[in-house]
Amino acid sequence: MTDARQIVLGTYNQKKRDELQRLLAPLAIELRTLQDFPKAIEVVEDGTSFGENATKKASQQAVHLGQWVLAEDSGLCVDALKGAPGIYSARFSGEEATDESNNDLLLEKLADVPDEKRGAHYVCHITLCDPAGNVVLEVEDKCHGRITHERRGTHGFGYDPLFLIREYHQTFGQLGPTVKGLLSHRGKAVRSFVIQLKWLLEKNPQLLIKT
Repeated sequence: MTDARQIVLGTYNQKKRDELQRLLAPLAIELRTLQDFPKAIEVVEDGTSFGENATKKASQQAVHLGQWVLAEDSGLCVDALKGAPGIYSARFSGEEATDESNNDLLLEKLADVPDEKRGAHYVCHITLCDPAGNVVLEVEDKCHGRITHERRGTHGFGYDPLFLIREYHQTFGQLGPTVKGLLSHRGKAVRSFVIQLKWLLEKNPQLLIKT
């Protein structure tokens, strides 16, 4: 038996884990990824919204692993592309997509689009499910910006080198993890999540403890 609070993050993405772990630090929660669970299943993300996909990933994985699972679905919505790539952000350039190929395709599609029409926003939806697959908590938030004409900076992942924060005149790729954690869709969603989770833990201190 252990008194450590633990949540499994429903992804293999270590960068996402590191980013979320920093934001969850105040609650002394150990955040693990699916890399720690060889028997984790592959959940089909066939929902029609970020919320549906996040809930599917959290619920199905929680039941399969018998663990508390936090899943998030996030993506980039570009005004000039009528909200695309949206829920298909990770595989925008095909099933074998990489960050590089996705960024290349986005730049190609926006090649002739002027600055004033390159508005975009990131969305992050977070869902936490208990080991029985019940949704215990979910939040969603956004971050607005603009798509640049070329990559800037090497921090972050995904579309970060192209996503400009207007007030700072820099991309997430230039701003680095600390500032991104304050401004990003994921940062804002996680802070809201942490506030609500803290309230739940005050009501039930045994929540998240794996026996």
